[in-house]
Amino acid sequence: MEAWATYRTTSAEDWPVRRLLLAKGDSKVSVVLPAHNEEATVGAIVSTIREHLMDRVPLVDELLVVDSRSTDRTAQVARAAGAEVVSQDAMTRGLPRLVGKGDALWAGLAAAGGDVVAFVDADLREFRPHFVTGLVGPLLTDPSVEFVKGFYHRPLLSATGVEADGGGRVTELTARPLLNLFWPELAGFVQPLAGEYAGRRDVLEQLPFVSGYGVETAMLIDLLELVGLDALAQVDLGERKHRHQDTAALGRMSAQILLTVWGRLQRRGWASPGAVPTPLLTQFRRGGSDVLPNLEREILVSDVSIEERPPLAELRARLPRRPVAACPGGGDRAG
Repeated sequence: MEAWATYRTTSAEDWPVRRLLLAKGDSKVSVVLPAHNEEATVGAIVSTIREHLMDRVPLVDELLVVDSRSTDRTAQVARAAGAEVVSQDAMTRGLPRLVGKGDALWAGLAAAGGDVVAFVDADLREFRPHFVTGLVGPLLTDPSVEFVKGFYHRPLLSATGVEADGGGRVTELTARPLLNLFWPELAGFVQPLAGEYAGRRDVLEQLPFVSGYGVETAMLIDLLELVGLDALAQVDLGERKHRHQDTAALGRMSAQILLTVWGRLQRRGWASPGAVPTPLLTQFRRGGSDVLPNLEREILVSDVSIEERPPLAELRARLPRRPVAACPGGGDRAG
């Protein structure tokens, strides 16, 4: 693991855009942003990529935002900023309806046409172009690299100040211990749950996508088996600022990761194939509300079950053609 981390870890500064343009050749690069109610941040991310990596230099060929059933103006803001917007439901029409980030990622991969596909979360603040150039750099310059994972410092803002590396609580308390225990080859990944990563589409299309928050964990485990550790790399992207979730939400995320890991253990014969873990998570929150004035604790039960989309390569023929998308500058073009 230590040898791999030394060999396959780089910094975004190692991948200047001019170098990548020379290495790109005929390869096409797609950037996909899965977005659910991200009108406050998605526009700035799209504008930055559009200006610096499409208009100034032709590094990114396609910029897609997957509207994951947003109820705000995410789609309109993204389109106005210069992205093509595709609907998660439109891209999965005719397939079972799934809920969660993983399904939005799958829909984005289905819609994208690039040889290299980079995924970026849509809730990032103070976004910079090196988030994209750092991810695609190893893929464009080294044919032995199949997948690149981002990592970064994650400051946690609180009422008492800023904790420089206080983010990533689910990583440290759930994902990292599990990976170290069962897949120690993956222990060198600094941010195994990072939402910023890129891969070659022919590899990504061979992966199943977990519908919920276990998608990144499952992806790393499945990639290790599919292409081996040496084909995986990571890049330091500096600092990542985004919206943080409360402890109860992090608990639900952790539960989905645990279910994801359990499923991978069963597939490999490392856990009882007949055991079916409960998908229900019981949590408690402080009572004394107007609704429950006499209770000290309110019981909350959440369904944290996960489902999977099969590898895209298996379903390609059943997918609808991507709808025509309005160009930011006016007119239409075929998607």
